[in-house]
Amino acid sequence: MNTTSPLAVVQAQLDAYNAKDLDALMRTYAPDAQQFSLHGALLAQGHDQIRLRYQERFAEPELHARLLNRSVLGNFVTDLEIVTRNFPEGRGTVEMLCVYEVVDGRIVRASFATGEKRLG
Repeated sequence: MNTTSPLAVVQAQLDAYNAKDLDALMRTYAPDAQQFSLHGALLAQGHDQIRLRYQERFAEPELHARLLNRSVLGNFVTDLEIVTRNFPEGRGTVEMLCVYEVVDGRIVRASFATGEKRLG
């Protein structure tokens, strides 16, 4: 059993995201992990689908997530972030609420709520 804290796992995920290090990011997810829109549809399941989602996102040259707030409750970690993106209509930001469930040192479920896109 991995004793890595949920907080450390989610921070490693954020660090890998900002470094656009796909392999490091995938190490933070369980092989059968699931990603959802918050209270909604399944976005990706398993390493292959999750890897594809991030591979596309990492192609954006200005991609960066800035942590605004983090809460930890047991094995759940909730991050509020502002993400800089390269949208088809131009550079902008979007707020993201990310809820991670960590089991045995890996993210097993992640849910995302996306705020309003702001250009400029």
